[in-house]
Amino acid sequence: MKKFITTLKNIWSIEELRSKIIFTLLLLFIYRIGSYIVLPGIDPNKLSLLSKSNNNGVLGLLDAFVGGAFSKASIFALGIMPYISASIFMQLVTILVPQMAKVQKEGESGRKKINQWTRYLTIIVTAFQAAAYIGYLKSSNQDALIPSYAGYFWVSTIITLTVGTLFVMWLGEKITDKGLGNGTSIIIMIGILARFPQAFGQEWTARFSEKAAGGILLMLVEIVFLVAIIMGLIMLVQGTRKVPVEYAKQIVGNSKLGGARNFLPLKVNSAGVMPIIFAQAILFLPTIFTGFQNGGWAKYFTDHTNVIYMLVYFVMVIAFTFLYTALIFNPKQMADDLKRSNGFIPGVKPGEPTADYIGTIMDRITLPGAVLLAMVGILPGLVQLLTRGINAEMTQGFSTFFGGTSLLIMVGVILDTLQQIETQLLMRQYDGLMNSGRIMGRQTVQSGM
Repeated sequence: MKKFITTLKNIWSIEELRSKIIFTLLLLFIYRIGSYIVLPGIDPNKLSLLSKSNNNGVLGLLDAFVGGAFSKASIFALGIMPYISASIFMQLVTILVPQMAKVQKEGESGRKKINQWTRYLTIIVTAFQAAAYIGYLKSSNQDALIPSYAGYFWVSTIITLTVGTLFVMWLGEKITDKGLGNGTSIIIMIGILARFPQAFGQEWTARFSEKAAGGILLMLVEIVFLVAIIMGLIMLVQGTRKVPVEYAKQIVGNSKLGGARNFLPLKVNSAGVMPIIFAQAILFLPTIFTGFQNGGWAKYFTDHTNVIYMLVYFVMVIAFTFLYTALIFNPKQMADDLKRSNGFIPGVKPGEPTADYIGTIMDRITLPGAVLLAMVGILPGLVQLLTRGINAEMTQGFSTFFGGTSLLIMVGVILDTLQQIETQLLMRQYDGLMNSGRIMGRQTVQSGM
């Protein structure tokens, strides 16, 4: 405990780090206040039906990402998600289209162009999703709409939601530039964490309201299981395969340079959270095209406890993991870099054999990483199915913290933020956050884009 207090004092004593933390907390406070401001033309006292209608499936997940703003019909109801969708699309375009790849290689000017195009695309995506959200509001909670404002509701809601998403995007960029950590990832994490107290309270009430639910014993089992899942996710995020690398010795005058032995770390989950986001973005399309309605053929892709949904989701996560890893990981370039720096893998010839060797190792460790990532994605649905089988079904809100994108984003973003804090401490010759080892972050949502 004394070590923890000393670490907090060291963090607060660094003026730059203190200003970054305060600036980040201030912008996050503004974001949370905006999540409670209801759209014009809606009576906030009549939104109970809307909250009940999106407790399940993909809509419940979207509501978790935006911190409950979706069910509150807030001006931030769509949150940062349209910007993420546009960023994912632009990232794929820059990889698949040679002209866009050429723009990306132009350096700072090319990056600014792509960022500007991403913002324009965000406006289009937000306007499209806002129109679908209006249809959802009218169909699920018609009584909450104020009749005297009906003539302006369509136009004002599209404009308000679009401006709200752009404002949240701006907050994320400001946090990245002047705050602590990656702004987009932190905004998503805060939205997810904002739902945890309510979800925990609902689960606690459910466990003690039914005698057959197991009471405090089953609640303790759930907490232990949740901690075990978090520990497993940390291992998945930080897991690496170390490939030994040696560097040739060079004699300059009377000095001997090089000859050091090092390791090439290959991450088990190099794709990060992106495969899960890709899979959920595609499975989310049927809901958009049906106006956020869960009926008809779209019900198979909105209920995460549905067996068909879990099978499709499982296969898609594995496929996207291999696809995304192949797009961002280049063993040939890695082999060329080793060759230029007089490095080599013991027992492997430089050049093409080294690239094949690295690629083979990466394929071998990507498969278990992809399977584990897919298991994490379907864990919330599996947990609800298992607890339903013993007549102690877990509440929808609490089950989302047992895996899926929510928990993976939280673990990854927290590790990445702690890594930045630890770097600031070590730069000023303080001790790190841990007595042994270093905190290793992971590829955040935004950096993956």
